[in-house]
Amino acid sequence: MRRILYDGLVRWKLSAGRKPLILEGARQVGKTWLVDEFGRNEYEHYIKINCDNNPKVQDLFVDYDVKRILRIVSALSGKPVLPSRTLIFFDEIQELDKALGSLKYFAEDAPEYHVVVAGSLLGIKYRQGESFPVGKVDTLRLFPLNFNEFLMAVGEESKEEILSSCTWGDIKSLKSSYIELLRQYYFTGGMPAAVKEYAQSQDVLRVREIQLSILHDYDDDIAKHAPRTEIAKIRIVWNAIPSQLAKENKKFVYGAIRKGARAAEYENAIQWLCDAGLVHKVHRVSKVAVPLKFYEDFSAFKLFMNDSGLFGALSATPIQDILLGNDIFEEYKGAFTEQFVEQQVASCGTPSLYYYTNSNSTSEIDFVMQCGSKALPVEVKAEENLHSRSLKALLSRDESLRGLRISMSDWREETRFDNLPLYAVYSYFRRLL
Repeated sequence: MRRILYDGLVRWKLSAGRKPLILEGARQVGKTWLVDEFGRNEYEHYIKINCDNNPKVQDLFVDYDVKRILRIVSALSGKPVLPSRTLIFFDEIQELDKALGSLKYFAEDAPEYHVVVAGSLLGIKYRQGESFPVGKVDTLRLFPLNFNEFLMAVGEESKEEILSSCTWGDIKSLKSSYIELLRQYYFTGGMPAAVKEYAQSQDVLRVREIQLSILHDYDDDIAKHAPRTEIAKIRIVWNAIPSQLAKENKKFVYGAIRKGARAAEYENAIQWLCDAGLVHKVHRVSKVAVPLKFYEDFSAFKLFMNDSGLFGALSATPIQDILLGNDIFEEYKGAFTEQFVEQQVASCGTPSLYYYTNSNSTSEIDFVMQCGSKALPVEVKAEENLHSRSLKALLSRDESLRGLRISMSDWREETRFDNLPLYAVYSYFRRLL
């Protein structure tokens, strides 16, 4: 299984200003597997220390003496710790006191040693009594597999290469194949365990079992890490996301999860889910102009899940509805389509995504992003319906804007906007950004 972030790890290794690296990402997106591959392939020696329920390392960070820590790491692993030639990986680092704080001293006192850490996003960010080593670490974030990575995982490397090249004539000739693979990706999503099972067995029932198991593990994480007073609210928000995205207007509405609900009751629960990497929050902007941050409306937003496969499992969407026919593209009010687009763009490491509505909510642009000195309005269509009233109205009011319409239609450049095939979203934005 090839992960594109592997190249980011190689760049980190070769960087002259390299600092200890925190590999971020939600549970079960493949952080440990990726570091294992990187360490074994790119270094003479690879030392992996699992900090979870490991009595041998309970006192490893009793102080911040880096030389002592390195001696013990070498003794525990039976491997030499050599500058630039050994990778040290502390997995589940949040389980040990002072472990996170030690990264500051690795950066200051032993920058020649290569150190990567990973663990629960929540445990890393909210470790009680321990300050985060601001400015003393590098960070990379791993997401579930995007569509291009899925293609490689299921043995469609040649189709992935063509898609990545954005050679639109070749892509058009393979349209039916890409649509079929896109339907499969909508079902499996990008959680590595689900993708691996699908690639090996094609057993869709087993894939759905794996997705439900991941959702169960996430629920356990809520119980383990969330403040006791917020657990019930977090679960309510989490389980409400499918119904919120199934609305014609996908703005998150508090009253839809409980009659009379208010922002003050649930904003901490939503922030917890964002911090855990389980949801992505897309705020409204009141104007499509640079800088978009100036026009951000914190009171209005959409919530997307971190993975389309988990979205299908949580919403109990019948497997046959996703894998057969065109219902998945034409029904469900575009919920799967917007979920897919947001997930692909997020995995590019893009600047913040927004959406736009006018003051009376009669016109909506599904996504807006800032690309350099330009704002890019993006309209998403679930099928080949090319009516784009909101986008055309926006462009007619501001001649400086050029838009993008994402649909099942082929690539086409028009006077004021381009049409992008849905299955090429990641390839396009990876090049653009």
